[in-house]
Amino acid sequence: MSPIMMPRKILAAALATVVLGGCAIHPRPITDDERKAAMQADAQAMFGEQEPVAAPITLDEAMARALKYNLDHRVKMMEEALAQRQLDLANFDLLPQLTAAAGYTSRDNVLASSSQDIVTGQQSLVPSTSSQRQATRADLGFSWNILDFGVSYYTAQQQADRVLATAERRRKVVQLLMQQTRQAYWQAAGAQKLQGQIEPLLAQARQALDDSHAIETKGLSDPLQSLGYQRELLSLVLQLESIRDELAQAKPKLASIMNLPPGKPFELAPPDALDTPTLAIAPEAMEETALLHRPELIEANYNERIGLNETHKALAKLLPGVQLSVGAHYDSNDFLVNNSWRDAGVQVSWNLLNLLNARNIKGAAKAQYELAREQRLALNMAVLTQVHVAWIDYDSRRQQFELTRDLNDVEQRILEHTRNATNANAQGKLAEIRAATSALMSELRLYQSYAAYQGAYGQMIASLGLDPVPNAVAGHDLPTLEKAIAETEKQWERPLVTEAAAK
Repeated sequence: MSPIMMPRKILAAALATVVLGGCAIHPRPITDDERKAAMQADAQAMFGEQEPVAAPITLDEAMARALKYNLDHRVKMMEEALAQRQLDLANFDLLPQLTAAAGYTSRDNVLASSSQDIVTGQQSLVPSTSSQRQATRADLGFSWNILDFGVSYYTAQQQADRVLATAERRRKVVQLLMQQTRQAYWQAAGAQKLQGQIEPLLAQARQALDDSHAIETKGLSDPLQSLGYQRELLSLVLQLESIRDELAQAKPKLASIMNLPPGKPFELAPPDALDTPTLAIAPEAMEETALLHRPELIEANYNERIGLNETHKALAKLLPGVQLSVGAHYDSNDFLVNNSWRDAGVQVSWNLLNLLNARNIKGAAKAQYELAREQRLALNMAVLTQVHVAWIDYDSRRQQFELTRDLNDVEQRILEHTRNATNANAQGKLAEIRAATSALMSELRLYQSYAAYQGAYGQMIASLGLDPVPNAVAGHDLPTLEKAIAETEKQWERPLVTEAAAK
């Protein structure tokens, strides 16, 4: 090896090492500053574009806020938008292919060739060339495969059904979201009302406990009687503390559904009376209503159509493919007689092995379609069962609420009579605290029962597949959504006309 070549090889190896080293990827952990910036950006994305709470929140406003700002609902909306974009891509696949290409080539020597006599093996022509060392070339091609078009057509139909199925899944999320909002709102409303009553009652119980300790210390009463008195007071304080902790969780749960920042204070504006919600639909018409409106059943119908189109796609793939092509070309080679030209062609291709596998292909596609159909039938049965179970639960919750309301009336009257009859001694205070605690727990059970009743009502609405807002809304601001929700609920109080009812 010459002395001149050695440094060149060493230099080339060094350059290659530097280039490869620069292309290596090394782990790069996320820094604390990057995480803080991401946290701030996430908080802005989660809560930054919401209308502030300027007044006590009504039930309709809570539902409107959940509908507009709940993150789970927003995820389903984005999934629906993604499905629509995928449909646009599938529709674009139906178009023929239009390909444009251009390039430049350069050689360091002449592309030359000669010929050889096949008999003598001697060179028959002197070396010659028909190509320049530098040349540019451009092509514009238009091609269309009829088989690919057929397959893409059924694929686009499937994607269109997936868009509709995604919309039904979003409907289901909205229905369940409204049911959760309804129940959580009344739990929070009860907590808001009762929290103001707990602290004075706790203060009264603690004061009575301190007085009992003082009396015991001075020896002014029987120790055993004082200890029994203190034991009952401590038991009442423990109950009150447990109620307070339970009530403290109600508003954060509602805030999470409405997507309000955790810890942000807000007030509720529930109606003065605990009205019983009504659903003016005959029990015999509920099954037909559910079968017509439930999002799961409509989605199952779309899945069945997707399975049917899968069968069509499988059959289309068994057919021969026909490729139509038209092109325009240009080459700067001066040796060519025609530097630009146009051509057209037809090509037929057929994967003959698919014919041997045709039975399996059609069988798999048919099995997918039959599976979708059987799933839809099974879902019909599940929906009918859910309707009957939801109706039984709704009627049971109504009866429980009415009994709890009567019991609460009795407890409140007992408290009133106890306060009127109490005296200044310790036993009178204990009786009053005991009656007040019992009345408070009774009122808590009343709101819990009413929240469960409202939840059962919302579950009944969801089991029937009724939407809390119409398909077309004038706007998506909170006042418009509130009005639409209120008007829709009023419609549920009027009899729903169905084919079964008409007959």
